[in-house]
Amino acid sequence: MTQVRRRVGLVLARATRVLGEEPYYHEFLEGLERVLTPAGVSVLVKVVNDRAAESETYERWAGLGRVDGVVLVDLAPDDDRVTLVHRLGLPAVVLGAPSTASGLPTVWTDDEGSAREAIRFLADRGHEVVGHVSGPGRFAHTQLRRAGAEAEATERGLRLLRAEGDYSYESGRAAAASLLEAGPTALVCDNDVMALAALDLLREHGLKVPADVSVVAWDDSAQCQLAAPALSAMSHDIGRIGELAAKALLDALAGADPTVYEAPAAHLVARETTR
Repeated sequence: MTQVRRRVGLVLARATRVLGEEPYYHEFLEGLERVLTPAGVSVLVKVVNDRAAESETYERWAGLGRVDGVVLVDLAPDDDRVTLVHRLGLPAVVLGAPSTASGLPTVWTDDEGSAREAIRFLADRGHEVVGHVSGPGRFAHTQLRRAGAEAEATERGLRLLRAEGDYSYESGRAAAASLLEAGPTALVCDNDVMALAALDLLREHGLKVPADVSVVAWDDSAQCQLAAPALSAMSHDIGRIGELAAKALLDALAGADPTVYEAPAAHLVARETTR
């Protein structure tokens, strides 16, 4: 008997230039496929311009039977995509905070706790003014990182500065530039690409890293180790997160009860950009 192959979908509402620069989803997909491919499940990835196009994609996929399940990413609080997949009867896994999932299985990373660790690390090294270059504020994980950073800064008596980017090099550069006017002695950037942009900007302003300004990246891709100087980073096992998402999908396809799959905790890897 011929085995019926299954397919799951991932829709990314991101500018293609951001995805081209950002290694996160490349590593995530590698982990996803490591588990799904041996199980006879393929992955369909589609890049769209906005949330409306993403929702239209789910409607079309469900109507045509193109996929058996989906992974939802970059969720906002009370995200209407969760309601949509419930209505469509489309098995789905949320990559993010359980509070956004409304009963769907979730792969969770402790963004709030990781942000606190980054600020704590800098506070222990005597920094009193820290800039946070975050991702888009509408995302729940951005809000959690901000909350964690602010809570730790308040407890430690730090002044925390904030600027928002979209994970692209250009946005990281612009956000870091806006923070420099307030004289931070450290920057925490919500992905590796924005941290690389901050390094270039600091160099152009004649500031030495880490003597004048320390820099901490987020995710810890190979880009961090290859940077000059090598970037300190909040290190996540992104491939493992992909593997957990795949397991959650297989469980969802099998009709298992929704549960929270907790990813390994991130930890700070100190390299040459912090003192």
